[in-house]
Amino acid sequence: MHQVKIYSAFFLLFLGINFGFAQDTIQQSRLRQDQLQEGEDYVIDTIIDGQAYFKKSIKSIEVLELPKVLQDHEFAADIDKKWLEELYSNTLFDTIYRDVSGLKYDAVYYPELTTDTLKARLQRLNARTPFNVEYNPGLESVIKSFLKNRHHSFERLMGLSNYYFPMFERELDNYDIPLEMKYLAIVESALKPRARSRVGATGLWQFMFATGKEYGLDVSSYVDERSDPIKATIAASKYLSKLYKLFGDWDLALAAYNSGPGNVSKAIRRSGGYQNYWNIRPNLPRETAGYVPAFLATMYIFEYAKEHGFVQHRPEFHLIETDTIHVKQMITLDQVSEYTGVEIETLQFLNPAYKLDVIPFIEGKNYTLRLPRTIIGAFVNNEEQLYAHAKAEFDKREKPLPQFQDSDSKTRYRVQQGDYLGKIARKFGVRVSQIKQWNGLRNNNLKIGQRLTIYPRNGVPVNRAKASATAKKRVIPANAKTYTVQQGDSLWSISQKFSGVSVQNIKDWNDISGNKLKPGMKLLVSKG
Repeated sequence: MHQVKIYSAFFLLFLGINFGFAQDTIQQSRLRQDQLQEGEDYVIDTIIDGQAYFKKSIKSIEVLELPKVLQDHEFAADIDKKWLEELYSNTLFDTIYRDVSGLKYDAVYYPELTTDTLKARLQRLNARTPFNVEYNPGLESVIKSFLKNRHHSFERLMGLSNYYFPMFERELDNYDIPLEMKYLAIVESALKPRARSRVGATGLWQFMFATGKEYGLDVSSYVDERSDPIKATIAASKYLSKLYKLFGDWDLALAAYNSGPGNVSKAIRRSGGYQNYWNIRPNLPRETAGYVPAFLATMYIFEYAKEHGFVQHRPEFHLIETDTIHVKQMITLDQVSEYTGVEIETLQFLNPAYKLDVIPFIEGKNYTLRLPRTIIGAFVNNEEQLYAHAKAEFDKREKPLPQFQDSDSKTRYRVQQGDYLGKIARKFGVRVSQIKQWNGLRNNNLKIGQRLTIYPRNGVPVNRAKASATAKKRVIPANAKTYTVQQGDSLWSISQKFSGVSVQNIKDWNDISGNKLKPGMKLLVSKG
């Protein structure tokens, strides 16, 4: 994962009291001595040609110190990017799914682990867990197959587990679920929060839509709480607890979690009444038959990782190094990234439940934003400015999602003195993350004279758009109807006042691209 970089100077300029002020506004705030008002506090702003200029004294505001800006190593950053793609690609999830659904139990040659050593370790593991971890040749085959063929995959999973397992263990303990159940999320999803099976099961714990709803997981156009690590773990704990009360056996509860209680009860009947997983296993669906062996093999490998020489990769974050904020207004992860300097990939990793990278604000719902702890204080300290800017940006947008830009509409921009990505993004009506993506930028640093490829909003550079709008004169037919916009009007409310007129009609007839209206504006509401 890319290292989180905090650009203090950019952050303060972007969010501080002087946010958005142009250079000419700053100059107008300078006062000569004969312009000073009695009773006000002033300080010298600058001296030009011997003439002192003053400005009003501003009380200092305590600003939270952010980490020093660090320049990342280009080669190392590229490795991190490839590592991130490998960690969170669907490939790992699909491979584990194939392993579980198509397990073979043929003998595997793996001399590094003898049968006697495995038996002794499984016996010790069985003594400290409520799962039935007794040795059998089939389980030995699965364990050796994983060790031989999935070594690198398990190393990656061990790195991810350092972040996810603490939150799993806390919720499992709250519902008296064995802590070893955390390994189930590896079998279910390969620790991929947005993993989606072929039948639609989603998230770390692979909930179907209806089951997720039943256990309190909200699914909407913006949010899928089946992908929220904590909320989904709470739901899984409730479901597993219910299954254990039903069967009184954790192995059977595991089987029921995968295939449903009905399939387990059928397998019990077909086996002649046995209530041990290994005895009913031949009568279970093929995938479920490999499910518990895969779970037990995963448990063994994690518990004896050191003995098998697995490298423990440190994650970008431990859970304790992050914290959450309840959002007070709709905001996008892209905006948060731009304001705070936290990489968008990091925000997506920490907030996987937001399907469109948009955090909505809905009365009665408590949606949260998870951030690195180093950012929390600065975010809270400036959240009013953050939300105000986010709202202003939403108001300007025609649509909340980026549109495809044709390659013919691109323009080349040369970085000037005083430019930064946020300023350039506003100039062309695009996002900072888009500029970075179009130009392969790994951070927010720019050099004077550097040339950037930009695909301006609506395919037209801002300056050309204004010029064409000025040059274009609209001719209104003599018998056309017009309407004067009143306070509180919207395009929809106006369209309802005229039969057969739609919002799109009004937009087309008046060359309106967005939805903002100003009182007093004259609108053409019929062609006559």
